[in-house]
Amino acid sequence: MSKILWKSLLFSPAILGATLLASTGAIAAEKQAPSLEPAQFSLSTGKTQPANSEIKLPTQVAAAPSAPAVVVKPMEATTPSVVVPPANLKVAQNAPASENGGVLEQLNRYSNEGNGGNSLNQITNVSQFSDVKPTDWAYGALRDLVERYGCIAGYPDGFFRGNRAMTRYEFAAGLNSCLKQVEKLIASVGGDWATKEDLEKLRRLVSEFQAELATLGTRVDKLEGRVQFLEDHQFSTTTKLVGEAIFALTSPLSTVSNSNTVLADRVRLDLQTSFTGKDVLHTRLAAGSTSALINNTNIKNNWADNGSAFQTHEGTQTFDLSAGGNNVVLDWLAYEFPFQNSKVYLAAVGGLHSDYAPTLSPYFDDGDGGRGALSTFAQYSPIYRIGGGAGAGVRFSLGGPSKSVLLPSSLTFGYLAENGNNPLNNGSNPGNGLLSGNYSALAQVNFTISDRFSLAATYVNGYHADTTKGIFDSSNPGASAATVGSAIANIRNDARLGAAVNNSRAITNSYGLEAALRISDGLSISGFAAQTNVRYIGLGDGEIWTFGGGIALPDFGKKGNLLGLFVGAEPTLRGATINNNVAGAFERDFSFHYEAFYKYQLTDNISITPGVIWLTAPAQRDRNADAWIGTLRTTFSF
Repeated sequence: MSKILWKSLLFSPAILGATLLASTGAIAAEKQAPSLEPAQFSLSTGKTQPANSEIKLPTQVAAAPSAPAVVVKPMEATTPSVVVPPANLKVAQNAPASENGGVLEQLNRYSNEGNGGNSLNQITNVSQFSDVKPTDWAYGALRDLVERYGCIAGYPDGFFRGNRAMTRYEFAAGLNSCLKQVEKLIASVGGDWATKEDLEKLRRLVSEFQAELATLGTRVDKLEGRVQFLEDHQFSTTTKLVGEAIFALTSPLSTVSNSNTVLADRVRLDLQTSFTGKDVLHTRLAAGSTSALINNTNIKNNWADNGSAFQTHEGTQTFDLSAGGNNVVLDWLAYEFPFQNSKVYLAAVGGLHSDYAPTLSPYFDDGDGGRGALSTFAQYSPIYRIGGGAGAGVRFSLGGPSKSVLLPSSLTFGYLAENGNNPLNNGSNPGNGLLSGNYSALAQVNFTISDRFSLAATYVNGYHADTTKGIFDSSNPGASAATVGSAIANIRNDARLGAAVNNSRAITNSYGLEAALRISDGLSISGFAAQTNVRYIGLGDGEIWTFGGGIALPDFGKKGNLLGLFVGAEPTLRGATINNNVAGAFERDFSFHYEAFYKYQLTDNISITPGVIWLTAPAQRDRNADAWIGTLRTTFSF
């Protein structure tokens, strides 16, 4: 125990410095106040210049998306009509991302800055924070202009929201709309359209709100400049880069032969390409430096009293899923797109059933990344790790609640082949091809009872001809072994079942149940149980069991943090019948997995996760000493 406590000192979280980014600046007031005297029409005299001369009104600002929409509404049937676009601004807001880029989002943010939101430019005029009330003269003056000239039809939701207080920014945007409308009317029907009284109201309003008009104009100019810069220097109009880098200090905290403290890394670069704004093509490159701390030959003679070596894949952590040696591999190439109410998934490399099927493991499951559970076992049920590779899946939505981390009710089907790109058989052990090699087919029904509770039933049929990996191998392009469970449960290099069964071809039928209950926004409980029936082709049968459950406390202590506790039994071979005889040369002890971790969000892009994993009966053998693994994981996401 003293050794464990001493080792634990290695994992006191280091405090990283957080960089505070602040950008301040004063808004230049050097712009001249807008003038209401156009070249063709004088607001002071009411006289109209020749019709062929150019009309110029004050420098105006396009209204922000949240500002009232501009339409023309002639007062009389005999007056000339002006063709205008539809008043429903929602069409423009829902345009594809490739057209809008994110400009609308920025405009929305900028238009709300007068409400106390953060701004890159400090507001120096205290009056800019005050509201224009319905009792103010300016409010009534603008309302009269709106009723007379129809220059404000309403907000994007279709309501003008009359008789409510407006911010000075909202008022200035509405005033700008009226200025533009009056300019159009004068250009189309002449200066007699606007009365001298109305023009005087406009003059006074512009004088009163010249600071707001100038401020809005400055911000729009700056925003347009930033957008133009991004368009000129962007990597792609359709692709964005999502990256993650993990530094992990991990060490055995108990006596484990051939295992030492290591500093591991894993990097993922995912190029996400969208062609319609709703689809996504994932092209992900990955590289890592290490393999699992306790796996394969790490359990040696001092753990087994009979002197034989036992293998296990228990305790594998997510950053261990790499080729090792920091070799860069294409570990995921997949395309997903919506079809009516369904989601279609196509994978060429590294496809997993968990990519398209609901795993019902909120907060623990982050796609084997660096922001969820430490281990592959705690991420989600091992039933989703049976096979993988190239293939397709489809999830049919059945409706129901969908406003939470739980997906709506659905019916899901999928098929993945581990070596679907290889047309050649591997000698006497055929494991290649899309249809004749290793494959796994999934069917799942998911019932989301409410936005707090969901239940799923899963079936997976697998064929395992290529036994260089295992049953629960996830077909990880960078890994050459199973990713969860004992070696004997994966029918890999374990002599306890005999040479005939060892590395034999097999057919599996797996049945699983998954459930998730979100008691509150700060407390979530999830769990699973699965049974796998194995047919060792020409030899006999086996039965594998696994189960587990976890408690997640998101935003624990700080927004973005995550406290996770998990316990379960990794895939364990509980029984086998070989050549009509009950195999008795192996232990059937459950290898229990206990895990605790706390992800602390230093910044939006950096998190530190200290945690510990405790394994009892490694290699499903109770006489083996317990294994303790301590980890300090730092994750950079961008």
